[in-house]
Amino acid sequence: MPVQRLNVVVTRRLPDVVETRLKELFDVELRDPDLPMSREELGAAMARADVLVPTITDQIDAGLIAQAGPKLKLIANYGAGVDHIDVATARQRGILVSNTPGVVTEDTADMVMALIMAATRRIPEGLAVMQSGKWDGWSPTAFLGSRLAGKRLGILGMGRIGMAVARRARAFGLQVHYHNRRRHRPEVEAELEANYWESLDQMLARMDIVSINCPHTPSTFHLLNARRLKLMKPSAVVVNTSRGEVVDENALTRALRAGELAGAGLDVYENGTEINPRLREVPNVVLLPHMGSATIEGRLEMGEKVIINIKTFADGHRPPDQVVPGML
Repeated sequence: MPVQRLNVVVTRRLPDVVETRLKELFDVELRDPDLPMSREELGAAMARADVLVPTITDQIDAGLIAQAGPKLKLIANYGAGVDHIDVATARQRGILVSNTPGVVTEDTADMVMALIMAATRRIPEGLAVMQSGKWDGWSPTAFLGSRLAGKRLGILGMGRIGMAVARRARAFGLQVHYHNRRRHRPEVEAELEANYWESLDQMLARMDIVSINCPHTPSTFHLLNARRLKLMKPSAVVVNTSRGEVVDENALTRALRAGELAGAGLDVYENGTEINPRLREVPNVVLLPHMGSATIEGRLEMGEKVIINIKTFADGHRPPDQVVPGML
């Protein structure tokens, strides 16, 4: 008898190459149109699937996991972050969770540097003037930004992405500083020319630019709150490409509007697509629609990892990128 293929439900449209390969290997339900599933749709998918392939737009909490059918044995997340999945509850139900780590490191680090450049050199303001047709010509005092060379960059969260940012920052002449749960070995610090700060408060008070690269966990929720934002220089810039929940968005908006910060570059937001409308009005902030990992190469590599995780599971082995609660 032929081996029965796994029923795999994919919650969002993936690159054509990835979807084609999934169809070759499994019985796949693809998402069309490319819109997030409602909670009811997600619950129904979990009730009938052997494997669910969600993305960051799917909030899979304990209530949804309770609706999972007896067939669901793997949640193969399309993405590295899994803070939208209750991994501990899934594990209690005997459901494995996997992710796609390491794929978006270089792409996200590139975007960090792009946001730093955009915020410090006022690129969006210049672009807006050019698009409006109101540019009157060059002026010695127009659009004055800040030079990067010699400035202090504080990296909050020195994991894969933070380290990639540090390497790029050195090429721009930035001094690299970092705060992390664990201090890196001396040889790593030497390679990155990075200075460790045990106290986040002390680091923030001395930085010209702060790049947030830590995951969202209960301990990092609003890590950059109103009190800490007030510690920063009025000339400082904040860049966030990790998770919006790490920053108190309302406090950041107030600081920017009050001139207590020079600018910000954001690719992620505390409430998803519901961005504080006052934040949109601030001229010295750069807002992007979660583009940090949006490269063709990155999306294909993410798909390859998802397929490998499912295929390995189908063959009776532990997925190579399995996530366990102790890792979070």
